[in-house]
Amino acid sequence: MSISKELLDILACPKCKGDIYLNKKGDGLICDTCKLRYEIKDDIPIMLIDEAVKLED
Repeated sequence: MSISKELLDILACPKCKGDIYLNKKGDGLICDTCKLRYEIKDDIPIMLIDEAVKLED
């Protein structure tokens, strides 16, 4: 996983514009507000709302 701290600092959830963070596995970015996980493929965050995975409550 090679997403830099600087990139994580400027990324925001595309749906609510809120904060996101790297999940424990390091394969996705989580938005707690929207309950969505944006996958990271080949070290590139896929920040498309339609491709985000809905998290369990």
